[in-house]
Amino acid sequence: MRIAFVSDIHGNLPALEAVVADIRGHGADLIANLGDSLSGPLLPRETAQYLIAAGWPTLAGNHERQLLTQAPDHQGASDAYAFSQLGEAEFAWMRSQPGTLQLQPDVFVCHGTPASDLEYFFETLTPAGARIANAAEVRARLGNQRAPLVVCGHSHMPRMLRLDEQWLLNPGSVGLQAFRGEYPYPHTIETGSPDARYAIAEQRGSVWHLSLHAVPYDFESMAQLAETHGRPEWAQALRSGYIG
Repeated sequence: MRIAFVSDIHGNLPALEAVVADIRGHGADLIANLGDSLSGPLLPRETAQYLIAAGWPTLAGNHERQLLTQAPDHQGASDAYAFSQLGEAEFAWMRSQPGTLQLQPDVFVCHGTPASDLEYFFETLTPAGARIANAAEVRARLGNQRAPLVVCGHSHMPRMLRLDEQWLLNPGSVGLQAFRGEYPYPHTIETGSPDARYAIAEQRGSVWHLSLHAVPYDFESMAQLAETHGRPEWAQALRSGYIG
């Protein structure tokens, strides 16, 4: 069984199309999407239509939840732009998405952690910024989840961990390689390249083999679109994988 995982597309359809082409080159029995698919100043409606047609198992991330529950005048700029572009078909699709999913008997997927779509699984936030989580912190976030493979998104940072008998995986972000966050402390996430990210997990017997992938795509067109929509910080992140 070979599963490709994508996450945090954020309306970046050219990045998604490049990732899907690369996945086809590697071969996959299944593609699963871990959420935060649309929010941002890029192509939310077109990305939603692509994903609806694809029919992959798809989670609701924190941005889907916010788009569905927050009034437009209380939304941040990325959610507000996506909200303005989406129709009832796209909102109905978002309403159908679970927050977590037992994808297969051996595979559990979530957006942030099993308990929260806002918490990073493999990074810990402090007043000084983000650092890699230690083993005790990761175990606490796992809670009672004992699936042999646990996959998350949300932090945009591609990582893989082994913890006792579990494999833990974050495929990184398809669509945005750097951002500045505010919750619960101000912090930055930077992957250091503009390339779109995804991961493949292949089960051979009882053992999972994990691989992280970075795919070049036409990021300049998306950076220019972000600038057109008044988001120079997105343009910088899309071009470089850095905030500044």
